[in-house]
Amino acid sequence: MSYHLEGRLLEVCNCNVLCPCWIGEDPDNGTCDTIVAWRIGKGMVDGVDVGGNTIAAVAHIPGNILEGNWTAAIYVDDQASKVQEDALLKVYTGQAGGPVADLAALIGQVVSVERAPIRFTVVDGKGELEIGKNYYAELEPYRGAMGGLTTLSDTVFSTVPGAPVFVGKAPTYRSKNAALGIDLDIKNHNALQSTFVFDA
Repeated sequence: MSYHLEGRLLEVCNCNVLCPCWIGEDPDNGTCDTIVAWRIGKGMVDGVDVGGNTIAAVAHIPGNILEGNWTAAIYVDDQASKVQEDALLKVYTGQAGGPVADLAALIGQVVSVERAPIRFTVVDGKGELEIGKNYYAELEPYRGAMGGLTTLSDTVFSTVPGAPVFVGKAPTYRSKNAALGIDLDIKNHNALQSTFVFDA
């Protein structure tokens, strides 16, 4: 199986800003509750065009993010066809190998896979993510003294060398999942957004 995926990713969580996970350190609270979403601008999976879709994970991370054992609920854009959904799940569950399989290996348990309306408008660290009725985050980037966007580069989760990771906060962040024990409604916590390219 082969794939090429490129687009925008974002992550919001209950860590303070800046999220230490992006540099491989332990989460601020010892554990981390997070939403990670990938908006695919262009993508092919074994000849199936998956561009224009979003896939997201709502996860509880019990310690250092790189040690794995996440518990996650997976959400697939309800705009995706069944063929597109199957292709995306093969990649994001690790069945297709490649770099996304390394990411999928961090998840120890998937509690559910659901389709939901997903709205992903975040560009350069600013915009909104909404998944169904229970998940919403607004992202607002930090800016430097001259008004430029505050960024990181070449982090432990960067897939494009030199591509900026926009550092920000979530003035509004809501995440509710009974199966994961997540019920958050918090303000001004971590928000990061970057780009990705995955090839296998």
